[in-house]
Amino acid sequence: MANHFSQLAKKSRTNGSSEKIAKEQTGKPSLDIYKLGDDVLRQNSKRITKVDESIRKLAREMLQSMYAAKGIGLAAPQIGINKELLVIDVNFEDSAAEPLILINPEITDFGTTLNSYEEGCLSIPGVYLNVVRPSTIKLKFRDEMGRPRKMKADGLLARCIQHEMDHLNGILFVDRVTSKDDLNKELIKEGFNEKDVISINQSND
Repeated sequence: MANHFSQLAKKSRTNGSSEKIAKEQTGKPSLDIYKLGDDVLRQNSKRITKVDESIRKLAREMLQSMYAAKGIGLAAPQIGINKELLVIDVNFEDSAAEPLILINPEITDFGTTLNSYEEGCLSIPGVYLNVVRPSTIKLKFRDEMGRPRKMKADGLLARCIQHEMDHLNGILFVDRVTSKDDLNKELIKEGFNEKDVISINQSND
């Protein structure tokens, strides 16, 4: 998802991360971010069985690449690593706000209210389309020290978590777009192939 969406972030409960990463945008991301059409984005991720320094180092590198790419979320599959690891920072412009590091995240409850909001993705740069998702969620995960955590999220944070968790199951946000015409127009404009979308919606409105 693109960083300018962070301006509309709603107040959400977060569990702070102890990872301190400079948010300055310093050139090219250190990790390659795979794009729509790359097979690695369509694989199911594996749970992380041991949270150690190698996982924390990976999370730091993901955060650095996310900030450099002007994003607010990044999942390990986007950098070609088949692990259940997400990094998120919807407060991109606030240097004091700490990012979220979610290991083996699992949504335990979805709110009943659905809303439609524009999404983007670092793996599909330049494409922005509306997606319908639950507006609130509850989830459990492990933090960067391996400690079990629970949290509630709403607004942009809830949407970003759901977006990034889709990556862990080989799903991209364009798969959830219901307007086929809008989808094809945006993909063609940015040089992507509509055949790389795996639609999970029936509507073509």
